[in-house]
Amino acid sequence: MKTSVPAYLSMRGITKFYQLSNVLANDRINFELAKNEINAIVGENGAGKTTLMKILYGLERSDEGQIFLNEQEVTIHSPLDANRLGIGMVHQHFRLIPEFTIAENVTLGIEPVKHGVFFNHGEAVQRVQKVMDEFGFDLDPKQKIARLTVGQKQQVEIIKILYRKADLLILDEPTSALTEQQIQKLFDTLRNLCQSGRTIIIITHKLGEVKALSHRVTVMRKGRIVAVRDTADVDEKELSRLMVGKSISFKFARQIMPPGKIVLELQNILVKEKGRDRPLLDRVNLMVHEGEILAMAGVGGNGLGELEEVVSGLRTVSDGTMLHKGEEITNLSAFVLRERGLAYVPADRLYRGSCLESSVLENMIISNHHSFLKGGVINQNGIQDFGRGLKGHFSIDGELEVPIGTLSGGNIQKVILARELSSRSDFIIFSEPTWGLDVVSSEFVYEKILECRSQGAAILLISSNLDEVLSLADTLIVMYRGRIVAKFHDCQELSKELIGEYMLGIRDDFKEGS
Repeated sequence: MKTSVPAYLSMRGITKFYQLSNVLANDRINFELAKNEINAIVGENGAGKTTLMKILYGLERSDEGQIFLNEQEVTIHSPLDANRLGIGMVHQHFRLIPEFTIAENVTLGIEPVKHGVFFNHGEAVQRVQKVMDEFGFDLDPKQKIARLTVGQKQQVEIIKILYRKADLLILDEPTSALTEQQIQKLFDTLRNLCQSGRTIIIITHKLGEVKALSHRVTVMRKGRIVAVRDTADVDEKELSRLMVGKSISFKFARQIMPPGKIVLELQNILVKEKGRDRPLLDRVNLMVHEGEILAMAGVGGNGLGELEEVVSGLRTVSDGTMLHKGEEITNLSAFVLRERGLAYVPADRLYRGSCLESSVLENMIISNHHSFLKGGVINQNGIQDFGRGLKGHFSIDGELEVPIGTLSGGNIQKVILARELSSRSDFIIFSEPTWGLDVVSSEFVYEKILECRSQGAAILLISSNLDEVLSLADTLIVMYRGRIVAKFHDCQELSKELIGEYMLGIRDDFKEGS
């Protein structure tokens, strides 16, 4: 979008240095945005994209620099300041209060009141329901955040910003847990918002989304802006080259392998919850074989989160049987399952996959620290060597001694992957393994997953990224309302639209693919 009019937003000389982790996240950045523009910001993990947007939204304070809105310098010390200026943000890592309902979270700070004082919960529910109906979100506004899946929480973040009717919308990886149909609906919504006078910044690692949605693309690398292009003038190969210095292709030489022995089997698994009429898992049957990637696809709230918890030992079943190599393991604890050879990369990397206050190194060894004990003495040199090896092999950008919570989301995910894949397990759960990772890191993860497959591991892949599923899966199962509604064995020729129809319940005929 070429424009000669004054910039709607101008960020000048923005600098941010984190002393604790010794990272220069933003290095004298100059960023401009035109009115009614959709600008996509892309770059590798740790490039400084989210930090720059956190400064714009008031979640971080820059060390240097100025922000101008409509050519007037503004001071943004908090999200409340940003909201008053008409700036809203959808976060990749959720900023929701678990014990509040969806309606309470969405209206927080601008709550409807009655008698001039008291929170009007009924009115809040009605207003939030109206927004959800308008944009096609299927959630209960009275449901507590603590009971939602990762995908549902992401939808709440999007609802929050739509509810506030901000003039400048910042979206950080907003499509990670959406179906193809929901992504297209969101894009239609964003285009309509843009036409009605809104301006939009989207941070994404999906270069197809950049091409489909944005007018311009801003490329960041190592804390600096290295290119700004009209989107129509660049293709995905050129964007990946600008981001990382080389073109990236997600085409893998997948060896055709006959399925080996059954490693994990679920027989008639039923999960009920008090107060709910419909089961969370409704008589689920599946088998994962040696050297097989079994992918599970579905929209949040339809059983994938519960399935992840059952298989990882974090939720008990109401009925049914789970077997590991023919031995019953129903309702065994997560600790016992890990002792049997389970590795687990959870969707919730911040609170389930890591301890944010502990160091990167401590997070790396948390599941196998006993192997560094000899005669009751900890082998510190061995731990350091182990950590340095994983840091280099997985290209983790961050010091081993700093709290893992100071790393970017993508680098936290790399630490979790490094820890779990170093265990040489025979059964691995990957849930949203590349959520928030850049193209280089995603390619690396895919190669590692396929490497585990070639070594004979049985892999359960739970993912809302249909490109990921179709690239990796030997077998694909689709779930809707806790039931298996489709199963395919030949995934290469499947369309994302067809899978999306099953995920949304548009098609409910159980289909065995050939």
